Amino acid sequence: MIAVLAALSAALAIAAGAFGAHGASSPQAAEWLRTGGLYQLVHAVGALAIMGVARGPAALLLSGAAVFALTLYAMALGAPKWFGAITPIGGTLMIAGWLWAAWIYWRS
Repeated sequence: MIAVLAALSAALAIAAGAFGAHGASSPQAAEWLRTGGLYQLVHAVGALAIMGVARGPAALLLSGAAVFALTLYAMALGAPKWFGAITPIGGTLMIAGWLWAAWIYWRS
């Protein structure tokens, strides 16, 4: 299931980046879409790369990327700016996922 979610996450990231480049309503919206897409794509690929050894961290990377990117996407599409206060939660989850993965790899 992690691989399916990672692949879907990567597809959404590409779509968000393309929309940001060609259809965003403002430079700020384009930047939010670009940033969300970049982080979502990188973490989808990261989750695919580590899921064989570190399933928990891979799931945490995907969860964090989803929170991070989707709050930015929502603001780009008109959600209130206070959604930006949720975005760092996703970043924290991504950092935790990488630290957990590092711990797993260090122990093995």
